Amino acid sequence: MHWLEFLKQFLTRNKEIGAIAESSDGLAELITECASVQTAKVVLELGPGTGVFTEKILQKMSDETTFFALEVNPRFVEATKRRCPQSRVYQDTAVNARKYMDELGVTHCDAIVSGLPWASFSEELQDDILDAILDVLKPGGTFATFAYLGGDKTELGQQFRRKLNDRFSDVELSRTVWKNIWPAFVYRARSPE
Repeated sequence: MHWLEFLKQFLTRNKEIGAIAESSDGLAELITECASVQTAKVVLELGPGTGVFTEKILQKMSDETTFFALEVNPRFVEATKRRCPQSRVYQDTAVNARKYMDELGVTHCDAIVSGLPWASFSEELQDDILDAILDVLKPGGTFATFAYLGGDKTELGQQFRRKLNDRFSDVELSRTVWKNIWPAFVYRARSPE
């Protein structure tokens, strides 16, 4: 997707899109490493955007891995499918993850990679999505998402961090990826066993 089209999507749908540009390859490499997608049997991606993380997930996962993604923006669904034609991308909200798990005949994910703009979401939506994540993530499974430097200092960003600490047994922060618009880091969280 051309960067002007991406920016247009941000300007018209900024409650769904928290970025003005695609994530960098460096952030995609880090988030997929933190999620341990190379050893996962089932991987779910939330908010793939234009497919930068999707592409990296598909490169790293094994041939036996079940993968699917959920994206609310129809333009981004199209962009991800163009970039990664072999991917399974559904236009739907992350709250409905269980529906697609059931359709695919899998009970739990080993890893969830999220590009969702948490600091843009209301507290209620953060709760609903985190509850859906814990419903489909296996005990001891890995949830990896990212935040922009500074965004984690906002009220909603701090609220999201507290919610992670309250719901997950272990929450770690990665190094910062400076070559990203904007610099970002990854939260790596494990679901309670």
